[in-house]
Amino acid sequence: MRHPPHLAVAVGAAALVLASAVVVPRVTAAGAEPSCSVAYTVTNEWSGGFQGSVTLTNNASVLSSWSLGFAFTGSQKVTQGWNAKWSQSGATVTAANESWNGSLAHGASTTVGFLASLTGTDTPPRAFTLNGEPCATTGGGDPTPTPTPTSPSPTPGTGAPALHVSGNKLVDAGGATRRLLGVNRSGGEFMCVQGHGIFDGPVDDASVAAIASWHAGAVRIPLNEECWLGLSNINPAYAGARYISAVQDLVHRVEAHGMTPIVELHWSYGQYTGNSAGCSDVHASCQKPMPDAQYAPAFWSSVATTFKSDPAVVFDLFNEPYPDRATSTADQAWSCWRDGGSCPGIGYEVAGMQDLLDAVRGAGARNPVLAGGIAYANDLSQWLARAPADPAGNLAAAYHGYNFNSCASESCWDSTLAPVAARVPLVAGELGENTCAHSFVDRAMKWFDDRGISYLGWTWNTWDCSSGPSLITSYDGTPTAYGTGLRDHLRAIN
Repeated sequence: MRHPPHLAVAVGAAALVLASAVVVPRVTAAGAEPSCSVAYTVTNEWSGGFQGSVTLTNNASVLSSWSLGFAFTGSQKVTQGWNAKWSQSGATVTAANESWNGSLAHGASTTVGFLASLTGTDTPPRAFTLNGEPCATTGGGDPTPTPTPTSPSPTPGTGAPALHVSGNKLVDAGGATRRLLGVNRSGGEFMCVQGHGIFDGPVDDASVAAIASWHAGAVRIPLNEECWLGLSNINPAYAGARYISAVQDLVHRVEAHGMTPIVELHWSYGQYTGNSAGCSDVHASCQKPMPDAQYAPAFWSSVATTFKSDPAVVFDLFNEPYPDRATSTADQAWSCWRDGGSCPGIGYEVAGMQDLLDAVRGAGARNPVLAGGIAYANDLSQWLARAPADPAGNLAAAYHGYNFNSCASESCWDSTLAPVAARVPLVAGELGENTCAHSFVDRAMKWFDDRGISYLGWTWNTWDCSSGPSLITSYDGTPTAYGTGLRDHLRAIN
């Protein structure tokens, strides 16, 4: 769903050849300012691995290319990275600039990131070089301190069922069918990139309890890949470890109230200015037609590693793919959707649904995964024929339905959704209408109920419902006229 305006790769075993640098005088005399400085941070940790970030500042003359070097002191091994060409030989790590970020002016900084495996103690590197010259260092390798949460973070997994796919149903550990019925909690996709915070409104225990009071059983949590990865264009107060910790806290609170958290990639990197573009910005500041190959697989590797030990968490690969608006044929759109690569009409390298699913499974996560169709997840006509292969057998389809969509009638649902729902679990990850009423939602919920399909209302935010479907007027759960329809229905059937 588009939002109303807010107020206000794998690494080779051998080292790459170091990038050549412009020959410039380097001041190294005793007492002089080092020619570069580095801030090294561990932004996320888990058993057997971690996520790191390195911010490099050039204190000398302009560079046209650069190569960052450092050495680990333990068993750390870089497995994936972004914003640089990463390589490792023994303990020595090299990050050479990409073609697009080689220029580094005096005083300019750039941030690179990586995922790494680990056995034993994670001792941070202490010495860094830029084009062979030593750099001053800051940061000790510990995760960035996080703000004190507004309420205690519950123990992961408390109260929420562990789910898996069985035929065309989601079932719990005991084999009982579970439908994901609930709401979306928007904010994590846009607040951080806009520089306003992490979530839009409170996400403390009282606000999550208010969601549960509607008899909701699931909460979908949109995320931003640049904020999660801690890229340099994001305010550090809302990025990396701080962002990840805030998301984990919300996930745990949702679980503590017996609800299933669904974490999903909503806003992503890549410049798109074609048909139906949400913005001209290359950064993750709006909805893009497809996820990017540059960061999205790394995002899912990190997210999946973070939550793989918690089987109550469901993953939604990408909010609303719309390659059909960029390409000229349905075949091209569905090929782009599944396989990614160089897609017609999209100027950046695309990560397809198979790429993202591979990143999740490659991280060792067997959690249920949702994949939405094309046309903003409103078209599932070729979903069964094009579905990515899941070695875990834990894949479900996702649909988004609004009164203003093309597929918004019982006849369309009968012809395109019913065949999918007969084969795999189907989750209407977003359901809503822009009329401030609920007549369309009432019709849709009845059709879904009759077929055992899951659905979640958009959105649990206190926006003006005339500018976008908003379920509430207050975070205590007071509904809008539109939200009253969803609340009363959930209470009646649960």
